[in-house]
Amino acid sequence: MDILWPISLLFLAALPILVIAYVRAQRGRRSGIRYSSLSLVRDALPGSSRLRRHLPFAAFALALVALIVAFARPVAILSVPTNETTIVLAIDVSRSMCSSDIAPSRLLAAEAAAESFVQSQGAATQIGIVAFSGFGEVIQAPTSDRQLLLSALASLTTGRRTAIGTGLLTALDAIAEVDPNVAPSSTDARPGPPVVPVPKGAYVPDIIVLLTDGANNAGPLPVDAGKQAADRGVRVYTIGFGTAEGGAFDPACAPQFIGREPFGGGFGGGGGNQGGFRRGIDEDTLKQVADATGGAYYPAESADQLKQVFAQLPTNLIAKHEVVEVSVGFVGLGVVLAGLAVLLGRAWRPLP
Repeated sequence: MDILWPISLLFLAALPILVIAYVRAQRGRRSGIRYSSLSLVRDALPGSSRLRRHLPFAAFALALVALIVAFARPVAILSVPTNETTIVLAIDVSRSMCSSDIAPSRLLAAEAAAESFVQSQGAATQIGIVAFSGFGEVIQAPTSDRQLLLSALASLTTGRRTAIGTGLLTALDAIAEVDPNVAPSSTDARPGPPVVPVPKGAYVPDIIVLLTDGANNAGPLPVDAGKQAADRGVRVYTIGFGTAEGGAFDPACAPQFIGREPFGGGFGGGGGNQGGFRRGIDEDTLKQVADATGGAYYPAESADQLKQVFAQLPTNLIAKHEVVEVSVGFVGLGVVLAGLAVLLGRAWRPLP
């Protein structure tokens, strides 16, 4: 259960004051009749007289608690199966993806794993393809046409720099185009209306799978982009792809860069070294993005490991989460307790 207006719970701070006032009032009542003959009668009463004297107030106090909680708007999150799933694959196409440490190159290995993933999904699942380097672009809008998706994957080409945050926001916008419950992203250049964050634990039936072999060096911060996804209830699963040793540049991967490679042929989003690429994955950031959105982070250092990662993504368990406000239940409880306090107070009127 979550609370939409948690600041309203501050009213609960008044309850201790009410209890103290009640205790003082009871002490004043007892001191006022300390020397009367009625005190002897009270001492002779059974122990249940104390329960009768204080139970109406206890019921009244609990009624106030229930009504304050109701005013804070408690909600319950219900998981509902759905066949309206949208998955967006956001794939890093920076130059470092041309490293040959994973044959024939990281990019081609990622394409092959993504193709297997696409073909393994149900016919009703919509999948979109986003490519990002220094900017993000929707290569294929979410669709259930597998041939279009395979053609889009085969068309990927590499570019300069690595804008992970931009890729994530582009994927978020691709989901917003097909799911009216997801608001488009917001940037400094394109500010959008304020978005009310979904309650904690509530998710839309859409996920983003983001694959990268490097660290963000352009565009908005991935953590900031991840917060926008979390506010909209979109889970992000991140994949860090590449080996620690790196590998040489594969000329067949990106022929447009041949003869223009810095570092003697070694460059990449994660840093370059002489004659090849080294692993430069910002795992801490990828974990933060995944954790903030309710997703998970997966490392992969080979083509087989990457296929295993895609195979274990929880795409078969995706469900939409409906937020149901349960304030009326607490209102009803508060009314019942208040009524009980009044009835008991009249039926068990304490002796003076």
